[in-house]
Amino acid sequence: MTDTSKAQPAARKPPWLRVRAPAGVGYRRVCALVRRYGLHTVCQAARCPNVGECWSAGTATLMILGGRCTRACGFCAVPSGPVGPPEADEPARVAWATRALGLRHVVITSVTRDDLPDGGAGLWAQTIRAVRRECPGVTVEALVPDFRGRRRACEQVIAVAPDVFGHNVETVPRLYPQARPQAQFERSLALLEWAGRAGLTTKSGLMLGMGESRSEVLEVLRRLRRAGVRIVTLGQYLRPAPGKIPVVRYVPPAEFDELGARARQMGFEAVASGPLVRSSYRAEALASAVGPGR
Repeated sequence: MTDTSKAQPAARKPPWLRVRAPAGVGYRRVCALVRRYGLHTVCQAARCPNVGECWSAGTATLMILGGRCTRACGFCAVPSGPVGPPEADEPARVAWATRALGLRHVVITSVTRDDLPDGGAGLWAQTIRAVRRECPGVTVEALVPDFRGRRRACEQVIAVAPDVFGHNVETVPRLYPQARPQAQFERSLALLEWAGRAGLTTKSGLMLGMGESRSEVLEVLRRLRRAGVRIVTLGQYLRPAPGKIPVVRYVPPAEFDELGARARQMGFEAVASGPLVRSSYRAEALASAVGPGR
């Protein structure tokens, strides 16, 4: 992995990134339940390559606060544009879907809602409480936006103590102007540190292949670990649509293995590193490997 700031887009997708088209009874069941409860999933919105595997196994990452984002990040397929008000019954529908899916560990994420005074934190807290009322014993992983760095908003989510508090830094600081122009690396790091200091298990992730160098990736991992992050994921960036950041490099599986080993040496307690890894991929197993917050 070298500095690729002047590199050309990568050639065609390599064989290790090819996946089967989603199908099967389990996949169709999850589709039906998502439609029944009128929910959004990041699996569909972000065009995740693992949707077939995860939905066939009966799991999905539920996305709250609507299906449109107030930001337009350079790497993301989630639609941006005009947004509506939060739906008051959405927390209950997420809880009902969690019960219907029979989940033991549910991952909830959201679009970014910069239009709301609290960034949607209040509905986040309501959703986590609703899942716990409806589904006793289910562990909850919250993959939150940055709430524009507003600590009071973040603390609304911290107060309901999700079993895993996740927030992805996504890439290295140098690439933020292209990948996350409305975000700040230091702000994201602070969010994770606040949650960790409150005793929550924290988790973050990066996508590789947008032009970062190996040294930049290792420095981000070191900084995440110093901020108290316990779980980290590393996966290959895949361009979701024309007009988004092109893939500069397809990182070989062996390199992901080496970076995963380095992350473990740094002290991360659970690591998933591979071309098809995404932040919620096999999330239950990663959370179980770490155990409760401290």
